[in-house]
Amino acid sequence: MKKWLIPVIIILILGFGVYQWAVGFNNTAVEYEADAKTAWSNVESSYQRRNDLIGNLIKTVQGAADFERTTLREVIEARAKATSTTIDAGNLTAENMAQFQQAQTGLSGALSKLLVSVERYPELKANQNFLELQSQLEGTENRINVARDRYNEKVNIYDKHTTKFPGKILAGWFGFEEMPRYKADPGSENAPDVNFEFN
Repeated sequence: MKKWLIPVIIILILGFGVYQWAVGFNNTAVEYEADAKTAWSNVESSYQRRNDLIGNLIKTVQGAADFERTTLREVIEARAKATSTTIDAGNLTAENMAQFQQAQTGLSGALSKLLVSVERYPELKANQNFLELQSQLEGTENRINVARDRYNEKVNIYDKHTTKFPGKILAGWFGFEEMPRYKADPGSENAPDVNFEFN
């Protein structure tokens, strides 16, 4: 065997090993990124469920009570804004997530105000449709929280894979960027101030 052939074989074996490692890294990163995007779609699906339920809640409230027009209008407007603010799973940036979260927070606030105001209407509170919708909304809020947590878990797996050395080098070569996590609203660490003053 020729002496120059041994180093060539070693280089080819090493090159093939590096190639397999890079392909494995890329394929795993693609899988983790897809899982995180799917988890984000589940977050959006949970919010869509809430938006659909709010439409039914508004109709039930309108039909059962001579309701405060401003509170109801705020919920309708916040719902319209929340449904018009969406994020393409392929474009999950921190800025897009902040806009989405701001719209959802506005809807949460308006919905809370609606539910507190309903306390003034005993005939509405006793309405079976309203009670069912209220229960569905509560369950949906729990689903939203679970979906956001699962999204963050998937992003965490993806980010660890693409930021640990030496994967970070390959992530840059293959164009994998850090994905934003869903964050709590500013000030949400403080207990809410509940005020039951009715005029």
